[in-house]
Amino acid sequence: LTVGLSFRQPYAGLVLDGVKTVESRWRPVLAPLENQTLAVHVAWRDWEGEEWRAVLGGPLGMNRVQMEALLESGERWGRGVVAGLVDVGQTWLCPASLQGEELSRLEQAAVLIGLQEKHLTHLSNPRWLKEPLSVRGGGDLFSVEIPVHLLP
Repeated sequence: LTVGLSFRQPYAGLVLDGVKTVESRWRPVLAPLENQTLAVHVAWRDWEGEEWRAVLGGPLGMNRVQMEALLESGERWGRGVVAGLVDVGQTWLCPASLQGEELSRLEQAAVLIGLQEKHLTHLSNPRWLKEPLSVRGGGDLFSVEIPVHLLP
């Protein structure tokens, strides 16, 4: 069994395409999963907000065409599915006082602005499943059995 977590788009795709390497949550949801593999579930709903566009287009220097290609890649298996796996690293609380270059670097890695007082988790080694696995996600961690033939 693998533990799964739902990500809204475009973040699910950004995680699996290796662009987003830091996940941020208000609660330390991923802390117990350090050094384990997480199943990335693509939520039906989109992330509300356009901060990711500002980060991709600003510090990460992507143009509109590159952004669209990245978004398309992230939608390859559709929604409401486990689309891939990622390894979970350390979780830590981002201090309210963090600013400057260190904060900018984390915002680029999270593809999100305003990380202070959120729990941040390092993500690495993302890989897409060979095919999507249709499962019901949830607001929290859930268990999912991934058939061997889908593993990358």
